Amino acid sequence: MTCKIARQADEHHTTLRLIGSLHAAHLEALQAHMESNGPRTVLDLDEVTLVDVEVVRFLGTCEKEGTARLHCPPYIREWISREQQI
Repeated sequence: MTCKIARQADEHHTTLRLIGSLHAAHLEALQAHMESNGPRTVLDLDEVTLVDVEVVRFLGTCEKEGTARLHCPPYIREWISREQQI
């Protein structure tokens, strides 16, 4: 399985729609997309089917730094919450 990153921008923010399986190997590309789009980047996780622990930790860090998440699947939200308690 692979991950696709689709970008949509308007005058308020840039949404990065993540599609498919997201693994640690994809984080470098995702970070590059986020850095190139500035601080108003939003992550849309509606079409994410699978993540690994490194991605969960990354998403938790993004949340702490103020990056908004849209349509985050419940299992990912719960996993992020558990990782932040450790």
